[in-house]
Amino acid sequence: MSPHSSPRPVRQAAAVLLAAAAAVGLTACQHGTTRGSGSSSASASHGTGVDTASGGGDTAGSSQQTGRPTSSGRPPRAAGSTRCAATSMRMRLGGVDAGAGNLRYALVFTNSGRQPCILRGYPGVSLMARDAQSIGKPATREGVAGGPVTLAPGASAHAELHTLNEGLGGAGCWKSADLVLAYPPGSKESMTTRTSGLRICGEEFSVSAVTPGIAG
Repeated sequence: MSPHSSPRPVRQAAAVLLAAAAAVGLTACQHGTTRGSGSSSASASHGTGVDTASGGGDTAGSSQQTGRPTSSGRPPRAAGSTRCAATSMRMRLGGVDAGAGNLRYALVFTNSGRQPCILRGYPGVSLMARDAQSIGKPATREGVAGGPVTLAPGASAHAELHTLNEGLGGAGCWKSADLVLAYPPGSKESMTTRTSGLRICGEEFSVSAVTPGIAG
């Protein structure tokens, strides 16, 4: 054997060992990267859940400030729109509208204040004698509630009081009323107006929700 032939197998063996070591190192690095990606994905998912929850709270807060519907689903009240108070209105009873045995009276509310206000729903209505004694029962509600009615200063809305002609309904009539007492929709303060000849017959005494205009 030549003196220079012996190192060649050694170099070949060393090359094989280096290649094997490199392959093992590459495999280990690949496995490490996969685990790291999985862990990062889990952390991002968890972090997104937390951010979404806190972001939802911030979004609800923003919607209240900008006027969009809140988390309750109800839109916030528009700026400057307030309920009409008894102290800033006038009330009167209109003439009777008779037809087919029915009698209807317009109970008119007028905004006497300086700012627009809103009425919505049914007034509470009772009848009284001159000495302030109540007559019969309070009016029951008739029809649907309807939407809000905005009253500019000086504008009016009305509700209808309904009863029957004498002899209808299988019952008699109450004594004639001297006063109509009403609580505007949503109000705890009452208003009164005089009346002459308003008499409830047939045990039919109802009131509708307020609608725009006078109509009587």
